[in-house]
Order: sequence, then structure tokens, then C-alpha cells
Amino acid sequence: MSVHMLVLVLTHKENMNKVIKEFAENDIHGATVIDSTGMASVINSEDFEDVPMFGILRHMMDSDDEREKNYTVFTVLDDEDLSKAKKLVKQVCGNLNEPNSGIMFTIPVDSVEGVVE
Repeated sequence: MSVHMLVLVLTHKENMNKVIKEFAENDIHGATVIDSTGMASVINSEDFEDVPMFGILRHMMDSDDEREKNYTVFTVLDDEDLSKAKKLVKQVCGNLNEPNSGIMFTIPVDSVEGVVE
């Protein structure tokens, strides 16, 4: 059996709350949620005003779009729970290929300590 880290970055707090609720109701435990900031928010900050390349990017982006923080969820799962978790995320969030919906990816994990079976 292999183990994977599922990483999910969502732009909508409502979806994050629903995903965590679905995980809990479907016996997927041990997820961690952190607040995160997307690159677009950082580029739009005043810290990048003096950098010409970022100024061009800022003008190309929709300046009226106030970027909120993102929510990054990560958890370590076996193959069976990974499949279930991905299905639940898709049920809650729909098509993650839609703009500003989020991103989900997995990373193989070679070693795990401290995870309760």
C-alpha cells in the first residue's frame, strides 16, 4: 500500500469548510488547514510597485478583483482514502479547472511517522 500527501488550495472559505465536513463524515481524519496567499495577491501589493515586470503583470490582471486569502488543506492518506478524498473534493468544489476555484495535487510519501492508523 502506498501513501500520498493530498494538497488542496481553495479560494473560497465555504468550499474549504464543506470539504473538511465531508472528510470528517467519511472517516478521513488528520487534515491540516492553513491560511495562504496566492501569487496574484502578492504581486498586487505595494511591495512590488517599483519592479517594472510586476507592474505590467498587475495591469494585465483584473485590478477590480480583490483577492482574498486562500486555504491550503493537506493530509497524508493511503490509496483507498486518497481516492475517497479526491472524489469528495470534486463533489464539493466541482471542476477545479474553472478559474479561481483551486488546485488539488498529490505527492508520494516515502516515510510517515506519527500517523494513527
